[in-house]
Amino acid sequence: MLLNKIRIFAGISSLLFIISCGNKQAQQQQGPPPAVPVTVAEVTSGNVAYFDEYPATVVALNQVELRAQVSGYVTGIFFKDGDRVRKGQKLYSIDAQLYSANVQQAIANLQVQETNLVKAQKDADRYHELDKKDAIAKQQVDYADAALEAAKKQVAAAQANVKSLQSNVNFSTIYAPFDGTIGISQVKTGTAVVAGQTVLNVVSSDNPIAVDFAIDQKEIFRFTQLQGTKNVDSTFTLAFGTDVYPYPGSISVIDRAVDPQTGTLKMRLSFPNAKNMLKAGMSGTVRVKSSAGAESVTIPYKAVTEMLGEFFVYAVGDSNKVTQRKVVLGKQIGTDILVREGLSKGDKIVVQGVQNLREGSVITTEQPGAAPKK
Repeated sequence: MLLNKIRIFAGISSLLFIISCGNKQAQQQQGPPPAVPVTVAEVTSGNVAYFDEYPATVVALNQVELRAQVSGYVTGIFFKDGDRVRKGQKLYSIDAQLYSANVQQAIANLQVQETNLVKAQKDADRYHELDKKDAIAKQQVDYADAALEAAKKQVAAAQANVKSLQSNVNFSTIYAPFDGTIGISQVKTGTAVVAGQTVLNVVSSDNPIAVDFAIDQKEIFRFTQLQGTKNVDSTFTLAFGTDVYPYPGSISVIDRAVDPQTGTLKMRLSFPNAKNMLKAGMSGTVRVKSSAGAESVTIPYKAVTEMLGEFFVYAVGDSNKVTQRKVVLGKQIGTDILVREGLSKGDKIVVQGVQNLREGSVITTEQPGAAPKK
């Protein structure tokens, strides 16, 4: 029984030895895997300029709604929709006949009160003279003084009433509060308006004009430094799709505090707008010029592979073998991308054919079917 087991074990061992020898012979006959055809490039460095982009909205630096301050009917419109207006220019008039009549009535009442004041003053003066001669009761003198004070108060009240009603007359004419552009009128001649409610129009300043956008709180220091530069250059530009506004802007205001909900801070740029090309409410992209430094490394983005959230390139080593090298990426610039860590000037990397590579693969820069080099 034991002899049979020994014979079986010896047979299995012999069989395994024969199979192993066969595999080794097959591998030797097959030879090493063929070199993978790829395209290789040498890493270079230089001063790379690029633009950070932020969604933005064009807004007026100064804008106000024109509302009627008195009720009545619009009797006159003294501009054309979309006109540029000057500060103090007459824009609207509202029927002031009723208010003018009220003013005249108030003036008449003031004159009556002033007449009463003159009479009360004379009475008081007369009673005081009689009092000096002890020819009148003290009580009469006191009454005369009280009547005089009451007359003075009535005159003051009448004067205040005149001013109040006169202001309504003044409010019946509406003037431009500052230089700017007026919009399309919301009312026509003859329209009834209500004080404090009816919006007549909107006036906004347009030269210069503002552009608002938000930055991450991590960028506050950078933009604070940019605010200190007084020269207006191409650092801040405004784009609408593929069209770029031809005049650069500068930082006008940095908001007072970070929004705790979003962690962002509002920025406001100021752009010249003499040709009125920018309109409040437009949406665009603020482009902020940046520089990656004199020794910045850029490579084609197609050379990068990603695994589990990390980025790698295939670096060419000795004997045309490649190794995976981890890199830290920066800003993408067109078809290239900045490499902050992992590569140096002079390194050689695979830029085409990376999908066919693995660690230790042997590469060749000759394409299949190409004529051999002599």
